[in-house]
Amino acid sequence: METAILNIKLYSNFERALNSAAFMLENELKDLDAGVILSVDPEGWLQLEILGEDDVFAANFLIDKYGTPVKSVVNGSIYKGFISSIDDEGITVDIGTDVKVLPEALKVLGVGSVSQIASRFGLIPHLPVSVKIEGQDGMITGSFTREQVDLFWTWKKATTDRLIVNSVTRSELKAAIKKKGHGRDIYGIERLGILENAVVCREDTDGPGIVAEIGPLVKADIGVIRGTH
Repeated sequence: METAILNIKLYSNFERALNSAAFMLENELKDLDAGVILSVDPEGWLQLEILGEDDVFAANFLIDKYGTPVKSVVNGSIYKGFISSIDDEGITVDIGTDVKVLPEALKVLGVGSVSQIASRFGLIPHLPVSVKIEGQDGMITGSFTREQVDLFWTWKKATTDRLIVNSVTRSELKAAIKKKGHGRDIYGIERLGILENAVVCREDTDGPGIVAEIGPLVKADIGVIRGTH
């Protein structure tokens, strides 16, 4: 048996989130002789017990894909985490320890204040991201990786609106969209994490309008990325 802690933090809907995580990880490991028992560690990270002949390979595979919380970082290294807060001083990313993406490092996302940039790209708490460590002088600072920045710009340059919806499982989000009769107004829902999703709207769909409709049902953090239409 192998154990692992993944850089996936559960912060609401614990029972449904664990069920969703179990389904996702079983799918990831479907070609291996490995099964997982899931729990949440004291800090909220997803903890795994991996059983089967391929337990070591499975543990390494999942850690490589999702990352694991870290306390000690190396300058120039890349880590997976999620946005924990946004303020005038920058965007804080939790990788097991806090990394601050300062305003200077956000210039690759265009002009404006931190809050304006975050609003433009739908950046909200709990969004999974990757960061590169830049320095450790008093506080750990970093920047979004090139791949992460490219993804943000891909979302922004799309011809349709996109909603970033966190704190809700994919099935709960689908149910809310269906209940409000907006199934035909979207292309689909992309899974970003266990409780993090991206709703891809159709060309003639107004993203903020969808938020107004489903917001009261899902009680989630929602960011809106307006497309170039």
